[in-house]
Amino acid sequence: MQEGTGPLARYSGRGEEQRTKRIRAAYFNFMLDHFLQTLGILHVAPDGQMRHDIAPPTALLPGSFNPLHHAHLALAQVAEQILGRAVAFELSVVNVDKPTLTHEEIRRRLTQFAWRAPVWLTHAPRFLDKAERFPGATFVVGADTALRIVSPRYYDNDEARMQSALASLRERACHFLVACRAEPGGKCLTLDDVPIPPGERDLFQSIAPERFRWTQSSTEL
Repeated sequence: MQEGTGPLARYSGRGEEQRTKRIRAAYFNFMLDHFLQTLGILHVAPDGQMRHDIAPPTALLPGSFNPLHHAHLALAQVAEQILGRAVAFELSVVNVDKPTLTHEEIRRRLTQFAWRAPVWLTHAPRFLDKAERFPGATFVVGADTALRIVSPRYYDNDEARMQSALASLRERACHFLVACRAEPGGKCLTLDDVPIPPGERDLFQSIAPERFRWTQSSTEL
């Protein structure tokens, strides 16, 4: 019998594998607990390494990623080509009208990005929250999301609140790169269909429909 191929060697290999899994699980839980307790932000690299002390990204594609679609990755790639810089994904673990994600649910959603793309975990359900954590960032969104950003209806029908929100986004030097969203019947909702208030158009940049057409609602992003 060759050295290192007997039952003892196989048992030792399985034991080492189990120890590695326990270490990785403990590392994940420690970093995630710190993130949840401090209400900070956490960068998760494609290889699973987690850090809170690296430079924030300048371009982000926010979403719930439940699940992660091929279109998410395609949109990020198109956005990178347009912006000339890397686009990371952003997942808020809190939502305006849904419970905070559990450890297991966060792990499940992060697993989809393994060896594919970096993700930033945040406690930032609103774009104002995101802008505070990522000043100077460009957020990649669908046209239906852009429509909500400039609609007083989503600010309790208070236009002054909406204008104040846009002013805060401008103060933090944040912008939006907006993709077309295909509606039932084939029409594509684009940035041209969004009633952006006068003086705020420069906060938004359009992705031409021929370059990218999103077929799911941005609420699924």
